[in-house]
Amino acid sequence: MSSAPDHGAVAETAALPGKQVSAVSLAGHVQQVFSHVKVENLVAGLSGGVVSTLVLHPLDLVKIRFAVSDGLELRPKYRGILHCMKSVWHQEGLRGLYQGVTPNIWGAGASWGLYFFFYNAIKAYAKEGRQTELRPAEHLVSAAQAGILTLTITNPIWVTKTRLVLQYSADPTRKQYRGMVDALVKIYRHEGIPGLYKGYVPGLFGTSHGALQFMAYEELKRDYNKYKNVPSEAKLSALEYITMAALSKIFAVATTYPYQVVRARLQDQHNRYSGVIDVIRRTWRNEGFKGFYKGIVPNVIRVTPACCITFVVFENVSRFLLGTK
Repeated sequence: MSSAPDHGAVAETAALPGKQVSAVSLAGHVQQVFSHVKVENLVAGLSGGVVSTLVLHPLDLVKIRFAVSDGLELRPKYRGILHCMKSVWHQEGLRGLYQGVTPNIWGAGASWGLYFFFYNAIKAYAKEGRQTELRPAEHLVSAAQAGILTLTITNPIWVTKTRLVLQYSADPTRKQYRGMVDALVKIYRHEGIPGLYKGYVPGLFGTSHGALQFMAYEELKRDYNKYKNVPSEAKLSALEYITMAALSKIFAVATTYPYQVVRARLQDQHNRYSGVIDVIRRTWRNEGFKGFYKGIVPNVIRVTPACCITFVVFENVSRFLLGTK
C-alpha cells in the first residue's frame, strides 16, 4: 500500500455520484474483510456446535417447551425440568427427546461455524495495521456484525427446529411435520418467505447476546493473560477456556434472555401473534415479568455447558488446523 495519495484516482472517484462512491467504498471494505476469512475457523466452529448440540439437545427441547408455556389447553403441563424430560421419555422414548435435533445440528453447526468465520474475519480487518489491542466496544461491534450475517443465513433452520420441537403428539401420523425438509417445504408453501423468517426481528436483538458474550470472553481471556504476564493470544488450558466461556455465557444469558421467549412464541405454530409488540403486550398482561424468563433455568443448564464444549472444541481445532500453539 503506497503512502503517497494517487490524486488522479481521487479526482476520478470524486466525479462519481455519491451513491456510486458509497457502493465502491462498501465493495472495497467487504473485499478487505473477506481477505481475512479462514475456512479453518468455519470448520472449528461447526465442529464445536455439532458436538455440543448432540450432547445437550434434550435440554434445548425442554427450554423451548417452557418458553411457549402460555396456558393453552393443548400444551402438556410440566412441573419442572426432570418431569418434562420423563414425560417425553415415557410417551416417545429417546426419539421424543431428540425431536428437532436435525435442524438443531444444522442450525448450531452452521451458526457457530459462520459466527466464528465472520467474527474472526471482521476482527482481523479491524486490527489490520494496528499494534494496539481491540477495545471492548470494537469486540462488541465485530460480534454483532457477525451475528446479523449469521442470523440472516440460518433463521429458516431455527424456525423448523422450533416447529418440530413443539409437536406434542406421540403418534407420528398426527404430527404436522415429518422432519426438517418436510417442515421447510410446508412452511414455505403455506406461509412463504415470511414464514421462514418468523422471529427474525427479535433474533436481531438476540445478536446482542452473542456480541455481549464474545466481548466478555475476549476481555476475560486478555485480562487473565495479562495477569499471568503472557501474550494476550496465548493458549489456555481446557479448564481455563471452560471458565471464561461459562462466565461470558451466564452474563449474556442473564442480560438478553427475554428475546428468546418472544422469538420462540412468534415461531410457534399453535398460537398467532401480529408481531413482536403483540407478543410482549400479551405476555406481560397474562404472565407478568416472569413470563419473559420462562425456561431460563433449563436454558442456563443447557447453554453454559454447550458454550463451554463449543469454545473448547473451537479453540483446539482451530489451533490445530491453523498450526498455532
